[in-house]
Amino acid sequence: MTPPPAPESTGSKPSVLVVDDDNEIIESIRYAFESNGFDVSIARDGNQGLAMAEENTPDLLILDMMMPKRSGFLVLEQLRRDGKDGVRVIMITGNEGNRHQQYAELLGVDDYIRKPFPMDRLVASAKDLLAGDVDTESP
Repeated sequence: MTPPPAPESTGSKPSVLVVDDDNEIIESIRYAFESNGFDVSIARDGNQGLAMAEENTPDLLILDMMMPKRSGFLVLEQLRRDGKDGVRVIMITGNEGNRHQQYAELLGVDDYIRKPFPMDRLVASAKDLLAGDVDTESP
């Protein structure tokens, strides 16, 4: 009797949590990432983003730096204190200051992208970061 074939990919999509307060950016990111085979969740402020990331750790966190209720920095600081060092993080911001980028890098962001940015730049960064972690191929 021949053994059953080894299971292939589970078919699970990589999960992305987008934390931003700008609806146009949220919808653009959602469309781009869902079109590329990602499962996208949305949080519209820092407190909601932190709660969602703590409840279900995403494969990737796309985090705006300046938001109501809690900044991206405060979200990331809390996640690091909670031991969620393994989550990949791309910080997006309209801020031009290098001091903010240096602090983000100190907190362990994997990429720091200034707005406005081409969406394919963000998607490519996400795919590169998750290449060894999860299957990012479209179904």
